[in-house]
Amino acid sequence: MADKTRDIRQVLTANRLKDGLVVFMGEGSAWTPWIAEAVIARTKDDAARLESRGSEHAKTNIVVGPYLADVIEEAGSVRCAHIREHLRTLGPSVRTDLGKQAEGQVADARQGPAFI
Repeated sequence: MADKTRDIRQVLTANRLKDGLVVFMGEGSAWTPWIAEAVIARTKDDAARLESRGSEHAKTNIVVGPYLADVIEEAGSVRCAHIREHLRTLGPSVRTDLGKQAEGQVADARQGPAFI
């Protein structure tokens, strides 16, 4: 039986107030627009620490609405487990010429619009 304190995979996501971009908490409490660079919480304690840092950054107006999102790790890549967060990693779904999908940073074909 898996230890419930270790059976999670979550990242902290929010919107950066400076430009509105969807961002993820990366190493050293830095925010990154790329989910591949996000710190993954593997225990409830790790998740609580990420949430705490996110709350601090929200109080100082760096980001708005930080929350934990479930992720799946497959073949060395990370993707969101739920469609809402998956869409947030891509950018505007009605304009694939904008956002992250337009910049060619989608490393896995399953993370592009066809995956949806």
